[in-house]
Amino acid sequence: MNHVALGLCFFVLASAIPLGSVTSRAEIEYYVAAYAAHYQLPLGFVRALIAQESGWRPCALSKKGAAGLMQLMPETRRLLHVDDACDVRQNLSAGMRYLAYLREKFQGDLRLVAAAYFAGEAAVSRRGLEYSNHDVVAYVAAIGRKMAVQRAARSGRLQPGRLP
Repeated sequence: MNHVALGLCFFVLASAIPLGSVTSRAEIEYYVAAYAAHYQLPLGFVRALIAQESGWRPCALSKKGAAGLMQLMPETRRLLHVDDACDVRQNLSAGMRYLAYLREKFQGDLRLVAAAYFAGEAAVSRRGLEYSNHDVVAYVAAIGRKMAVQRAARSGRLQPGRLP
């Protein structure tokens, strides 16, 4: 391959990865912890939500158009001024601003916050914990299980291959 073609390939590859982009799990974890602290959100809750929503994939995209680590819906991205849902910092900042808003709206009840994040705040506002949609109930339970696993792992009670 000649030097011009090699240079062109390098330019294309380099321009596809924005300078300063967050790529490693350790970097993502750093920003998750920083934004959670800034918005005064429980880190375990945020980590569980990200695991449930995107499996920690920075550019995950759902069939409904939700994108990024926190699976922000197009309308939420627009309202929170997210230009690039795959930009980890934009996605986390907007997602946690939204979680902080929901936490305030639902007086700190993380079950309702998780339900509203999944199903929309209007539906959860109407029904509260009486919300009986199976998908919402399963989602909230999954977040709770993920948080319990994290707590057990931190306390040293989690044995390899066993859930609490």
